[in-house]
Amino acid sequence: MKRQDGRTPGALRPVRIVPNFVETAAGSALIEMGRTRVICAASVEESVPRWMKEQKVSGGWVTAEYSMLPYSTAPRKAREMSRGYPEGRTQEIQRLIGRAMRAVVDLEKLGARTLWVDCDVLQADGGTRTAAITGGYVALALAVRKLRRDGALGESPLKTSVAAVSVGVDRGRVLLDLCYEEDARAEVDMNVVMTGDGRLVEVQASGEEATFTAEQMQTMLRLAARGIRRLSRLQQAALRHA
Repeated sequence: MKRQDGRTPGALRPVRIVPNFVETAAGSALIEMGRTRVICAASVEESVPRWMKEQKVSGGWVTAEYSMLPYSTAPRKAREMSRGYPEGRTQEIQRLIGRAMRAVVDLEKLGARTLWVDCDVLQADGGTRTAAITGGYVALALAVRKLRRDGALGESPLKTSVAAVSVGVDRGRVLLDLCYEEDARAEVDMNVVMTGDGRLVEVQASGEEATFTAEQMQTMLRLAARGIRRLSRLQQAALRHA
């Protein structure tokens, strides 16, 4: 049975990655997954966080910030700066993005600098955190490329690539890359972060007033891995054409 947008259960939404979308950033990309659109931009700061200096931790750091622009959803979403602090969901997502990026970076080879990956959601239709990770890696890789081109890095600190996708159980069917309507009614929701060589970075899974079996979880992981292999190919294609 096909889904409301005509996809089969194991199909990704149409994906487009536009590299170098923001001229002022060291690296950037616009990623579109269906109607979800996220701008990801990587910036270089030639210093490390204070805690690294105080604890005499060598190497560099990679971190992320995430935000949903007011017009990314209907009705309008108020800017979080207007309330003076980011909401819990935002903090959770930007920590997830940061962990995903650090998983594929050799921080010693990066040197004593910080790479910031900013992810701004232009339009949200489900899967914004996973799109941010997938696009964020492209922005990060382009920033590393620029550092090497400028002579600031002798060798690349990137160990492999990283991408992410959502998967879930909706009305008994295991589905890949859920849009908002599917995500909102899903019995089980899972976000999977995986490297380009097939190793898991993080799995976030929960039953929404439901339970799920180990067999269902394995099915979801296999489907997510297949989707991430496709996303990894699209990332590499975007980097080749940047």
